[in-house]
Amino acid sequence: MKLLLIDDNPSNLFMLGKLAQNSGLSDVASFRDPLQALEEARRAQFDMIVVDYMMPGMDGLSLIKEVRALPNYADVPIVMVTTVDQREICYAALEAGATDFLTKPVDMAEAKARLRNLASLRDMHNKLRDRADWLQSEVRKATQEMAVMEEEIIMRLSRASEYRDSDTGAHILRVARISRELAEELGQTSQFCHDIYLATPMHDVGKIGVPDEILRKPGPYTAEERKLMETHTQVGGAILAGSESRLIRLAAEVAETHHERWNGGGYPRGLKETQIPLSGRIVAVADVFDALVSPRPYKNAWPFEKAAQYIADNSGTLFDPDVAQAFALRYFRIIKIVESVPDPVINAA
Repeated sequence: MKLLLIDDNPSNLFMLGKLAQNSGLSDVASFRDPLQALEEARRAQFDMIVVDYMMPGMDGLSLIKEVRALPNYADVPIVMVTTVDQREICYAALEAGATDFLTKPVDMAEAKARLRNLASLRDMHNKLRDRADWLQSEVRKATQEMAVMEEEIIMRLSRASEYRDSDTGAHILRVARISRELAEELGQTSQFCHDIYLATPMHDVGKIGVPDEILRKPGPYTAEERKLMETHTQVGGAILAGSESRLIRLAAEVAETHHERWNGGGYPRGLKETQIPLSGRIVAVADVFDALVSPRPYKNAWPFEKAAQYIADNSGTLFDPDVAQAFALRYFRIIKIVESVPDPVINAA
């Protein structure tokens, strides 16, 4: 427990120091100059302050006001030493933030009891503060652990669709990273950019509900097969719907809307323009571009320039013009993503 004593009278300062030690306050810093004392309070944290009213350079009222304005001094007990007839000064001191008073001549027994009581209250306050800090730290740790667990669940669940689809985990990761690039270029918050990166890998989780003979078909779909394939958006949205997690809700939004198109010609609901959530509009561009530049059993990979031109040509029809523009501005960064996350090479048996 650290005590700061301020009195320009050496005798009073010595007496108050002895009084503090008798009250159990052994760590005492004494100052005759209030300006030096104030500087020390800025440098170090004290648990209690005893200050005389009448001092040269700065009176006790001014010092109390200055101390109360310092960080971490809002609850520190401050005792002002005054003469008996200074009632107006006492009122002003209370307004300035004084906690208690000692009157001159100081009654040693009374002063000892007051300082001891204030020290006890301060000690309880410190323990409560430390407990609150500990609890806050534990809550922060638990929140971080939950976030890590949530991210792991999402990544593992996204891998479930990967095992059933001809697309690879590399495609899932590339689309996630491209989506984050687009969100950043659109000026979205860091939280949104982080969330869409984590939510996007689940955009095709609904393919779990598509029959193997359709999902793995090497050639083009019939109209009926196409209709069944398109149900993966609704299945994905249903799998992820109703979560209390912000991240899972975003993943559900992405899964259901990433095949909607700006002109209303997409599926499953034929949403148009800004009826489509921003997350869906972003992933639509990222997913299409990566699908175009990736080889599939039924097609060769498109050159980057041709796929980028497809995005540009369909700006305002298939794709949100703002997202298409963001794609153009981040084009070279997106190419680096595609090149740095290649599909795995599968050796023939």
